[in-house]
Amino acid sequence: MITLLAEIISVGTELLMGEIIDSNAAFLAQELKNRGVFMHWKTTVGDNLARLQEAIERALSRSDLVILGGGLGPTDDDLTREAILTSIGEEAVVDEAYLAKLRAWFEARGRSFPEQNIKQAWVSSSARAIPNPVGTAPGWFVRVPNSSKIIVAMPGPPREMKRMWAEQVLPRLELPQSGFYFKTFRTVGIGESHLAERLGDLAQLENPSIGTYARRDGVHVRVAASAATLEAAQALAESSEIAVQAKLEGFIYGTDEQTLPEMILEQLRSRSQSLGIIESISGGIMSDELTNAKGSSEAFFGGTVAYAAQAKLKLGVNPEILEQHGAISPQTTAALAQIARSSFGADWGLACTGAADNSFGDSMPAGTLFVAIATPDNQILEFKSVVAGDRRTMKERAAFNALGTLWRAMKT
Repeated sequence: MITLLAEIISVGTELLMGEIIDSNAAFLAQELKNRGVFMHWKTTVGDNLARLQEAIERALSRSDLVILGGGLGPTDDDLTREAILTSIGEEAVVDEAYLAKLRAWFEARGRSFPEQNIKQAWVSSSARAIPNPVGTAPGWFVRVPNSSKIIVAMPGPPREMKRMWAEQVLPRLELPQSGFYFKTFRTVGIGESHLAERLGDLAQLENPSIGTYARRDGVHVRVAASAATLEAAQALAESSEIAVQAKLEGFIYGTDEQTLPEMILEQLRSRSQSLGIIESISGGIMSDELTNAKGSSEAFFGGTVAYAAQAKLKLGVNPEILEQHGAISPQTTAALAQIARSSFGADWGLACTGAADNSFGDSMPAGTLFVAIATPDNQILEFKSVVAGDRRTMKERAAFNALGTLWRAMKT
């Protein structure tokens, strides 16, 4: 099995200083992993020619594929091209055909062409321009002289980089046949430590390996295997996949790219049923997540954020319930679930309330969460749990906890 070693270099002082989150590197690392390409190093470098050149040369000394992101703009501090050329000992020449395309791009928008943008049409004897269909900065595909190594440089904006990677870079890369296989099981309603206990000795396997990862939507369990071919790796992982599913029965809601909102909507559609939501602590995150799924309006009828007590009162919660039990309570949450079902004319009603800080004192610590579900047969299911983290994290965990609770209720 051929092993290809890759390295990512993220370019930009704003990345180095933490002013921008480096989502490009995370995306590329996932893409490489999914194709059986190994990566041992990832570097972030500021807009400094000497340090960037040093990073490229170091990467070429130990990796087969070097991917750079950023530094391809037209300004003086966009230095990726210059650093690559110095590292491979070549000089820039202007690609007149590409320069004409750049000029036409500006003219079509009624703008004059800045002369400093000429550097975006640079190539060299080993570097070829990679078209950018959604921006002015082309990428570079470089076959390093006197070696089999490759340098790929792509623009920093994620929208430009991702499309260039998928449409232009991947077809150019001669990646080895992948002998790496993995499947991710997505779980809800179980913490990482309890999940690890259920897996037991399975987590100690090396090939296939089983890893657990806490995510905002629950705990993910990845089964991965390496072999000479993809088919052999998949066969090697099969028994472990079966074992994981058996040990986590009732907690797995999907695999790989399947999301919890998508699986809930799929369940609703398969039953010709619908859902209405009233949120408090989650602040609209449940509705946002559900509407991110294509075709959500077929099953998700609507959602309301009722944060303050007076909002819950206006929606129709009995004043006596609010007075006796408070705006954050099992009783109020149950009333909201009923209202969510009836007001939207849905089959299911889902509601959550909770404490996002310690303003309620010891009687209700931060993270206290109440979830209620109004079922199609007029039952009210009530649940209490605790979520941890800062305020934003608690809101997200409350949303996915409530959605997970609904998913499990629908499966029983």
